[in-house]
Amino acid sequence: MTPFAYLVSLPVRAYRLIFSPWVGFNCRYQPTCSAYALEALEKHGAIKGTWLTLRRLGRCHPLGGDGYDPVPDSNDPKA
Repeated sequence: MTPFAYLVSLPVRAYRLIFSPWVGFNCRYQPTCSAYALEALEKHGAIKGTWLTLRRLGRCHPLGGDGYDPVPDSNDPKA
């Protein structure tokens, strides 16, 4: 993970440590949004990883989908 991506991941790590145990398992997707964010930052870096995370959070609403939604690979043209 690049240093900038690591800095961007700190709020996600804080959420997982502090708030996630209180919220419980309510995510519609697998992996959870916070796990998706960390994996996207790891695979794609800070800029594209943040973009992928924001797209994923935008799909997480009552009329959105559910199920398995993995982070796309680095060489995936649709990402």
